[in-house]
Amino acid sequence: MNWHLMIEKIMWVVLPLSVFLLTMVVGYIVRGIVFWRLAAWSKKTETQLDDIIIAAIKAPFVIWCVMLGLYLGLQTLGLPPDLDTTANNARLAKVVDFVDKVLMVLGYLSITFALANMVGKIVQVYASHLETALPVTSLTRHVSRIIIFCLGILIILHKLEINIAPILATLGVGGLAVALALQDTLANVFAGFHIIAAKQIRIGDFVKLETGEEGYVTDISWRTTKVRMLPNNVVLVPNDKLAKAIVTNYYLPDKEMAVVVQVGVHYDSDLNKVEQVTCEVAKSVMHDVRGGVPTFEPAVRFHTFADSSINFSVAMRAREYTDQYLIKHEFIKRLQQRYAKEGIVIPYPIQAINTSQEKAVDQRVGG
Repeated sequence: MNWHLMIEKIMWVVLPLSVFLLTMVVGYIVRGIVFWRLAAWSKKTETQLDDIIIAAIKAPFVIWCVMLGLYLGLQTLGLPPDLDTTANNARLAKVVDFVDKVLMVLGYLSITFALANMVGKIVQVYASHLETALPVTSLTRHVSRIIIFCLGILIILHKLEINIAPILATLGVGGLAVALALQDTLANVFAGFHIIAAKQIRIGDFVKLETGEEGYVTDISWRTTKVRMLPNNVVLVPNDKLAKAIVTNYYLPDKEMAVVVQVGVHYDSDLNKVEQVTCEVAKSVMHDVRGGVPTFEPAVRFHTFADSSINFSVAMRAREYTDQYLIKHEFIKRLQQRYAKEGIVIPYPIQAINTSQEKAVDQRVGG
């Protein structure tokens, strides 16, 4: 047995593999040190752009280590000791060509991943501060990343000299069959785009559905719109149904809304005094209670001679929908205390029989 030839065969395999593994280990160590330093530096800056870039290149850094390991391993790869020169040259040429293509694909994939992550984060962080045509949702973030991935795949296919025209034609024919099979899903996707573009229902808006559910819109995804109700439950509404539903948006045209409280006082009350006292209480609530609008002038409007009281409405204003509950709470407490102090009576709901009137009616009927 030729031990010298066997050792050469083993070294022909072991040496490039060892170089590759060593490069990966060193790469991981360098990765940890470099990104630790970058993270410490980014904490000192006010902008979030550096944090986004660092997070975007952190995962592709592993691919770059693999590429470097393959490249260095290929540099140490010699000719197989058991083949003639012609066979050696042919095999080595195939190996080099294959590794070159692998490195090219890995390079473009790493750049694609980095750009997709970067664009997704930038859209999430910065687009929310701008009035764009498409507000930031899960749907818009995913679409932006998919566009980057598709461009990256097309570039890779072009670099590999693969004709993409037949692929696109096949996708066009197959896409028709997929569209027919996924009608409901595609309907929800396009309805989601319509909801986002129309800006009639936006992330953060407080809405009420025609079925009675109400809450904050937290996200618009491929299939559903998430509405977080006040009890902290989430309602998932299919985008297609939401686009067709009657929805009350309490944040349009703006967040401020009227808060109307119904009150009733005794028939013997001095209505001018009632109006004055009620407006004073309402003004104090507007100034003191969180969520009130201090510049708003409350109004009192009498409207009904009820069975046991004269009823009126008190109009106040809240900064947003959920502020009305605390405003009503404080207004009712303060109004009850002030009425008691001023001697204004809020009657119980009673029905009284006027005996003298009844007797007069009986006499006319009897006569």
